[in-house]
Amino acid sequence: MTRTTPPRPLDAEALFPELAAHRGTTTRLHPRPGAPGVTESSVGGPLLWPADEPWPVCTEPHPHARGRRPDDIRRRRRILAGAWAREEPDSGPTDGERLLLTELERRHRLEGDAADGPLPLIGLAQLFRRDIPDLPAGPDDRDLLQVFWCPFDAHGPSRHGMLLDLRWRRSWEVTDVRTAPPRPRVVGFDGYVPEPCVLHPEQVVTYPFAGLLPKDLCDRIEAWEEEQEEVWAEVWEEAEEDRGEPLGGDTGAPGRPVSYQCDLSIPPGFRVGGFASWHTTDPSPVNCPACTAPMRLLLTVDSSEWDGGSGSWRPVEERGLPARSHGTPTEVTVGRSGELNVFACPVDPRHPHRWSIQ
Repeated sequence: MTRTTPPRPLDAEALFPELAAHRGTTTRLHPRPGAPGVTESSVGGPLLWPADEPWPVCTEPHPHARGRRPDDIRRRRRILAGAWAREEPDSGPTDGERLLLTELERRHRLEGDAADGPLPLIGLAQLFRRDIPDLPAGPDDRDLLQVFWCPFDAHGPSRHGMLLDLRWRRSWEVTDVRTAPPRPRVVGFDGYVPEPCVLHPEQVVTYPFAGLLPKDLCDRIEAWEEEQEEVWAEVWEEAEEDRGEPLGGDTGAPGRPVSYQCDLSIPPGFRVGGFASWHTTDPSPVNCPACTAPMRLLLTVDSSEWDGGSGSWRPVEERGLPARSHGTPTEVTVGRSGELNVFACPVDPRHPHRWSIQ
């Protein structure tokens, strides 16, 4: 089933004609639960990995003997999904399910080699160029990007950072596929355990984060957004007066105002190419550590595909579906429900990648 982004609530270039010079594209991946195969682009699916090639492991020594079991995490998700899907008043977990959920949340301690040996990385995604219009070619025209991460936040100078590992390969060279790759016995954070998802790639128009546009244009966008907020506040106040009491919840109150940042520029969700959002930190130039060239956004890993703040990006095919049960299909969580932006060098794709969390 395809996923289709609705037309934008307003025409960004009609409002600000200068944006035409900054227009770009990004490919929304639209991951949705499924059973992808090793020769398909996916999030959390099996990878096209050679049987005779060592599986990636964490390269930084850190404790990894205590955590939650991935099978327990997935089982807990299934129980909760079933509970909230019941068409009953006050639906939710039963008393028996709550006891089981508590048990599944228990952390376990490993002993021996499992506690001290190499820690296998988790395969987060694999992307084929044939499927993703905005995916650039890898080194020596390699067509497959495979993304791994460590399931513990224990890296870098702070010892609380993320470890990411990106591999490019020529898919046609893999003839004997590893069928049972090693898996971590426990993980430090359940957000590192993705659910298997098939992709429904869709290329859409995108524009840069406002803070990276020319100052005059950025100032005009911010002034326009403030005006939209004021108009919305007036409509809300009038709606409360007509009702005779404060509005709250799902009462038919006027929706939030349209904004450049949330509705017209950068879509949410897993995507390839386009522009990075800098909604948590100030915009920062990202330069290649090897050659200092300005880097380009390669991939965004997001904690949600759409939610209450980005509802205008909800695919046409999913109108009316609740965000709680449909907006987080991958079950991936980045930081505090944020997004991970991965950057690549446009001069030489063999140069190290960089990333930021927003």
